Amino acid sequence: MTVADAYPWLKAAHVACALLFVGGIVAGGLLLAGGRAMADQGAPLATVLRRWDRVVTTPAMLGVWAFGIGLASAGGWLTSGWLQAKLVLVVLLSAIHGLQSGQIRRLAVGMDVKPLRAAALVVPSVIAIAVLAVIKP
Repeated sequence: MTVADAYPWLKAAHVACALLFVGGIVAGGLLLAGGRAMADQGAPLATVLRRWDRVVTTPAMLGVWAFGIGLASAGGWLTSGWLQAKLVLVVLLSAIHGLQSGQIRRLAVGMDVKPLRAAALVVPSVIAIAVLAVIKP
């Protein structure tokens, strides 16, 4: 199988991982936004989301990075400006995920957490990533 033959499969795996990764970030943000308001239910929900994060969201993030680097290498885009901009946004989403993971862990053990208020960054970043990946300006 050549790189050209594998490209659609790499792209499909990258998109699937991206959907799971962003879904996990959004779910984490929703839990953290409501976790303080539901002090008695926040810890059990955080325990479930923490397990989801370890089993699905974190591996999906690693898949996004691995498949994305493979696609960029195969396409010869590593020095392209649009990819550099996209990478900055993906690093931002990865950092938000790391911060959320820590807060979810603290919420799961009953500690008080402050909301990240990262939704204002997540949604525009995901939109910009999609536009950059499809249009490749």
